[in-house]
Amino acid sequence: MRPSGFIERPDYRVDLLRRRNRVTVHAGAALVATSERTLLVDEQGHGLVFYFPPEAIVAGTLVAAATPRSFCPYKGEADYFALAGGDGQAVAWCYATPYAEVAGIAGYIAFYQDRVRLTVGG
Repeated sequence: MRPSGFIERPDYRVDLLRRRNRVTVHAGAALVATSERTLLVDEQGHGLVFYFPPEAIVAGTLVAAATPRSFCPYKGEADYFALAGGDGQAVAWCYATPYAEVAGIAGYIAFYQDRVRLTVGG
């Protein structure tokens, strides 16, 4: 793994905030994920992103996407997921082994909010 960006920028902020609100993800009418144990990630210079624990994902809704792995200097290498039976476009990502500074997101899955419908509460 490449060196963490926190080495050069120890003041860079990636805050992991545990939430108890019910957060759901739908693709069309299909439920993809639901949890009351998400992490809200507030990263400097980025929008807020909800990360779901793996058990919150409805079985069989996500498959590996053709999108190659990507690298974030503050979180590590990400893998991507597409909707099963969809067009193959990545709708979610996961850091299986993130840097120690953000270890709390390990294995959690985040969604592109412009590609699915994410709802908080209700």
